[in-house]
Amino acid sequence: MKILSCECSAKSASCAISEDGKIIADAFINLPLTHSQTLLPMISSMLSSSKTDIKDIDAFAVSAGPGSFTGIRIGISAIKGMALSKNAPCIPVSTLEAIAYGFTGSDALICAVMDARCNQLYSGIFRVKNGRVKRISEDEAVSISLLAEKINKSRVKCPIIIAGDGATVFYPHVKNKNNLYLADEICRYQRASGVALCATEKYNKGETVSAERLLPVYLRLPQAERELKLKKEKETK
Repeated sequence: MKILSCECSAKSASCAISEDGKIIADAFINLPLTHSQTLLPMISSMLSSSKTDIKDIDAFAVSAGPGSFTGIRIGISAIKGMALSKNAPCIPVSTLEAIAYGFTGSDALICAVMDARCNQLYSGIFRVKNGRVKRISEDEAVSISLLAEKINKSRVKCPIIIAGDGATVFYPHVKNKNNLYLADEICRYQRASGVALCATEKYNKGETVSAERLLPVYLRLPQAERELKLKKEKETK
């Protein structure tokens, strides 16, 4: 069973092909380039380099959010297009959960964070042990100060690893905690390989949707909608 996965929820973009839970090909770019210009060529190149025909792909997975509204829409649109052409199942994966799957070789608590701007983070906490990932908290948009208080008060004995594109923003607020570490840069960012590993488990559990039902997951309104809502609230006062 082969799954093609993509991830473009932030500045970086990546894609991967997995077969029965094993990553057989992946590509990653971490430059401020437009995903609409880079993602499909990267997927095409990966398929060609791995001698994989799109006809051999059984399912398609994508990080459905949280993250950049534009990036998430681009990733979902790309996956929808490929899945529709084959009438293949799709697997939406939490971006934060995909980050945790990058640490399956660890025995640690993974605090996955993404920069949500406005002194907020998208955050999810996961326990990784014996190659398994267990969700501890639901994905949420939370203030940096509130999440820092939660982590600093934590009494877990195992290492706590801060990972995700918001890790360097958050780490200074919790760095004095003895058992806490900033993830190495090589495994810090969300990647399609993490999406693929998570998607494999979801596929085996039957947690798939049709391309028509594949939707983004937003933890808060886009900035334009937030500003419009604020404007309307001021007008009614």
